[in-house]
Amino acid sequence: MKRIRDVIGLPVMNVQSGKQIGEIKDIVVDESWHVQSFVLTTGHWFQEATCIRADDALSLGEDALTVDRDDCVQPLAECKGWKLLVGGSHHVKGMPMMTVNGQQLGCVEDVYLDGDMGKQVIGYELTEGFISDLREGRKWLPMPEYVKIGEDALIVPVHASESLEEIFEPNQE
Repeated sequence: MKRIRDVIGLPVMNVQSGKQIGEIKDIVVDESWHVQSFVLTTGHWFQEATCIRADDALSLGEDALTVDRDDCVQPLAECKGWKLLVGGSHHVKGMPMMTVNGQQLGCVEDVYLDGDMGKQVIGYELTEGFISDLREGRKWLPMPEYVKIGEDALIVPVHASESLEEIFEPNQE
């Protein structure tokens, strides 16, 4: 498993030239929670946002994302995707996660990717706030059969609450 917070900031290396061609700033996923692209730069006044399509990546390792050519960097507008995980005006991190019956499970603190290529979201780390994290720990929610990305919340099936697991042990007094 790879956490998004561990992936953000990784260098992107061309294995043919040994040259670093960028650094991962964010990840774009589609409606099925498949990684579509890795964002290298965000747009500024005089710079267009750029990305590398997930299909162009050779590997997402512990220390770098590897590619085999420099020309795989393209404008973000050309990279198909749906939702940024960390940045932008419509990002997943920090969004509340609710069941269809209105039970809030927590807010998304981190997103986990599969361990092989990092191309599929496999679960979420949820928080109920700093004090709750200290007392009760954070929760892990494995990827339910569906997650609807709404404007203000992520919506999951009712039984998703039964899959919650503690991932950090609370401080015992």
